[in-house]
Amino acid sequence: MSNPRDGMNYAPEGKQMEPVVAPGEFQFAAAFFDHGHIYAQIDALAQAGATLKYVFDTQDGRIDSVLRKYPQAKVAHSLEEILSDPEIRLVTAAAIPDQRCGIGLQVMDAGKDYLTDKAPFTTLKQLALARGKVAETGRKYAVCYSERLLSEAGYYACELARSGRIGRVLQVLNLAPHNLAPETRPDWFFQKERVGGILTDIGSHQFEQFLYCANAKDAKLGFARVENFANPDYPEFEDFGEASAILDNGASCYCRLDWFNPTGSKTWGDGRTFILGEKGYIEARKYRDIVHGQSDVVYVVDEKGEERIECAGKVGFPFFGQFLLDCLNRTEIAMSTEHAFKAAELSMLAQKMADEG
Repeated sequence: MSNPRDGMNYAPEGKQMEPVVAPGEFQFAAAFFDHGHIYAQIDALAQAGATLKYVFDTQDGRIDSVLRKYPQAKVAHSLEEILSDPEIRLVTAAAIPDQRCGIGLQVMDAGKDYLTDKAPFTTLKQLALARGKVAETGRKYAVCYSERLLSEAGYYACELARSGRIGRVLQVLNLAPHNLAPETRPDWFFQKERVGGILTDIGSHQFEQFLYCANAKDAKLGFARVENFANPDYPEFEDFGEASAILDNGASCYCRLDWFNPTGSKTWGDGRTFILGEKGYIEARKYRDIVHGQSDVVYVVDEKGEERIECAGKVGFPFFGQFLLDCLNRTEIAMSTEHAFKAAELSMLAQKMADEG
């Protein structure tokens, strides 16, 4: 589990993409390097053509690799320094989860757009504040749901499903085992108030994929559960979670989230998505095909036969280029705010159901 950047080696690596803006046309800042996803967020925005102008963090060392990779970037001494620069269009961040909303409100108040790591909120109150601020300012509060947006197999599988390849989507299943490696985790990681719980955090990925794969706008929760099965030294920590729901178009969905990825696994987690349609099914092996030893593989079985599709290096991460254009044109083609917020809302409601149950 070694990583010279932050002790976590599961941040997806960016694939090369064609820039959608000219050099210097779109300048952004990166702040709060509390989660390793921030590095992939920076890379994907830069590959889409954005120029990293500032980096800001609260701990020494976490921005060093970014400064080496992007030597034009300057070290900001505060978030306020970034927000006062009129050339900055966007701030991307991966703060401690319970701080993400407050940072986003500041960014939008300063007239900038905001791209945060998931989960974007830890409470429904934060969601309400963000909804209000988006309506008030007209700025973007976007969410990097990396299990789809930074997974070539995850992204491609969802696009196949939406294209009608397997007919109407009837069910979506997501499995998301993770490595725990507690010695690499900061104290806040084990504090429920700070992360919101396993369904709020990891589950936000899953509900985003449910809605997108099945082309749905909402869902009715059916079941939710969280447990601490094997980590008594961290009593607030949830190492297992699951939830099910019926989407507003009739499709069903289920996710299982856990911190029990086997120690013999060659990757940090064997995340998989299964999509059942009327005319076939799709499986996305996002991080490991244990048979062939590759990542980013999609399997399709339909009326015409069976197909194995290698996606690594071929799909890229189209969201980021389209998101830059959305920021410039004030459109919502990459992802609507309502979609991003609904995924977070459903995950928090599932957490609430599990907590109360």
